[in-house]
Amino acid sequence: MPQSIRADREVMEYDVVIIGAGPAGLSCAIKLKQLAEEKGTNIELCVLEKGSEVGSHSMSGAVFETRALDELIPDWKDKGAPLNTLAKKDKFLFLTEKKARGMVTPPQMHNKGNYIISLGSLTKWLAGQAEQLGVEIFPGFAAAEVLYNEQGAVIGIATGDMGIGKDGEKLPSFEPGVEIHAKQTVLAEGCHGSLTKTLINKFDLRKDSDPQTYGLGIKEVWEITPQQHQEGLIVHTVGWPMDKNTYGGSWMYHMEDNKISLGFVVGLDYSNPYLSPFEEMQRFKLHPAIRKYLEGGRRISYGARALVEGGFQSLPKLTFPGGLLIGDTAGFLNVPKIKGNHTAMKSGMVAAEALIDLVGSSDLEFGGECEEYAHNLKKSWIWKELYKVRNIRPGFHKGLWFGIVHAAFQTFGGWMLPYTMKNHADHAQLNKAEDSEKIEYPKPDNVLTFDRLSSVQLSNTFHEENQPAHLKLVDPSVPVDTNLPQYAEPAQRYCPAGVYEVIQEQGQDKFVINAQNCVHCKTCDIKDPSQNINWTVPEGGGGPNYSGM
Repeated sequence: MPQSIRADREVMEYDVVIIGAGPAGLSCAIKLKQLAEEKGTNIELCVLEKGSEVGSHSMSGAVFETRALDELIPDWKDKGAPLNTLAKKDKFLFLTEKKARGMVTPPQMHNKGNYIISLGSLTKWLAGQAEQLGVEIFPGFAAAEVLYNEQGAVIGIATGDMGIGKDGEKLPSFEPGVEIHAKQTVLAEGCHGSLTKTLINKFDLRKDSDPQTYGLGIKEVWEITPQQHQEGLIVHTVGWPMDKNTYGGSWMYHMEDNKISLGFVVGLDYSNPYLSPFEEMQRFKLHPAIRKYLEGGRRISYGARALVEGGFQSLPKLTFPGGLLIGDTAGFLNVPKIKGNHTAMKSGMVAAEALIDLVGSSDLEFGGECEEYAHNLKKSWIWKELYKVRNIRPGFHKGLWFGIVHAAFQTFGGWMLPYTMKNHADHAQLNKAEDSEKIEYPKPDNVLTFDRLSSVQLSNTFHEENQPAHLKLVDPSVPVDTNLPQYAEPAQRYCPAGVYEVIQEQGQDKFVINAQNCVHCKTCDIKDPSQNINWTVPEGGGGPNYSGM
């Protein structure tokens, strides 16, 4: 067993530690326990979740494909899985400013047999299934540090210290973090994980892949009038309010009990620094084809998160000495299908199949590499699914109409392009402010459209106020000296929670970080043109507390 890295921290030892209690991490844990039971062996594992409870940081559209769940827990219906609303009808609309034109729904977006769900409810249920198998789950514990041995291999993680004041000094409530040592560390942090990005850099995991690309999804849950509700209806749109060069689109999913999931995604490769994804979502709701559903209803939830869009060509090397990557932290979202929960779950299951024999081996040292995982993944249906659609999202780099025609050849015509298009880093795509057109957004009416702060209130976001800011600037001078004159400091607009603002103080521009508003979407870490913002975990339990998302 490795020695403690820091003398004041308690050490716990497991065979496997999984970082993140989302669909990938929980599926991995469940599969590991299932396999151990089949083999008559024992495996000690735990799952850490930075949210205050399992599901509190889970947010997705979400239309759920049951393929992976069918494999993992075939009797999920009998066990009460919260899949209650069967998809009944698909609509795909092209929007202009005032009109909506029906289009043929692409095959990948057909949802027969799928379910409209709350991802938070599903992850809570999966956690219950895992605990019944003996998995230890620790919500409210944020993995803040990767631990390495003398050879540079990963030997586990440490949770963050609790009770550190804004000034960096220990408070009376101080409690040191805990070191969790494990033969294998599984990263299931979700999109753009804070530990994952350090491991990608340390082990050069992107050496043979394109940069990852992302979108920002803004979601609201509404309770609408019974007259406008059509349980099982699924509506997707492209076009307005995006311009022809900016990737984006919406969803509207009619759930049970007169509720709808409504959201808008903006590709973070957008070029105009004056664009605000939050404001685009708000004005989208004013379109006649959308507002007719919302009038007379009320907004009950709000959230935002980045999502991985790079697909096949942006998958990094998936293993490193001492651990591996699964789910969205690796990048398994199928963008044309607008689904990633089934692939996230399957990646966790494939990882478990590779891990079970490795960690059970008596000669495995801390820091071994689970190479079988990537080998098996390439033989799974995930690999085929992502490879088939690898050129659809990159096709939109050349504009909306090229992207639509390009995608149609591959989906309706069955023409599989023999090449693989490249992805480019989102932060490098911004134009200078002087070369860009300002966008005037309508003021919120507080009936259909709202401001950021009232929206954040609906996310139930909370951070202990007296703690160091978890949003760290590499160089504090960059926002005012570089980003403001060159890009009109876009953090003021790309953040969907009002975290960043530029104010005047004694006649001088000052960059302010309202870290307490952060909903953990990670957009700032991705889109900042100077790559000057480092998103790290706050105290465990901090952040949004989503309900029904």
